[in-house]
Amino acid sequence: MDRGGAQHDNLLLLGRIGAAHGIKGEVRVTAFTGDPLAIAGYGPLSTSRPGLTVSIARARIAKNVVIAKLKGIDDRNAAERLNGVDLFIDRARLPAVEDDDDFYHIDLIGLEARLADGTVLGEVISVPNFGAGDLLEIRDTRTGTDLLYPFTKAVVPDVRIKDGYLTILPPDETEASEADAS
Repeated sequence: MDRGGAQHDNLLLLGRIGAAHGIKGEVRVTAFTGDPLAIAGYGPLSTSRPGLTVSIARARIAKNVVIAKLKGIDDRNAAERLNGVDLFIDRARLPAVEDDDDFYHIDLIGLEARLADGTVLGEVISVPNFGAGDLLEIRDTRTGTDLLYPFTKAVVPDVRIKDGYLTILPPDETEASEADAS
């Protein structure tokens, strides 16, 4: 996961500040939380800008982004200077996961990726999302190349955090391209 300059391994990326919204210091935030408005309830958030912590005073949904008023940001110029800043929370501040089927994306980093027959593909190195859904980035331990798989139940039917692995069922086009490469 790209931590955008954050210095601590237990930081979880919750969102990214985008463009200013209006003239009173509001900003657009792309939230990476299950409920986009939940980002406002975590209290002070660490950022990718050294020394900067922000708190969301209020938030609302507008189309596909959160419009947030940040404490201490009162005009458009100040809001514009925050464009591109990532928002983080320390993992310790989040509730514990109680169900084996629930996990945070950061829990996937470092898991061994296996095929259904147990063959090791590699290790999960990130969970990117470029706008069309979550992906798993797997570093192939044999070749050092990185592979991307859609993080869907069809492709990743089994996630075993406690056992340290997940199972990948590659889509047909992935299997075909891997066969062509052999």
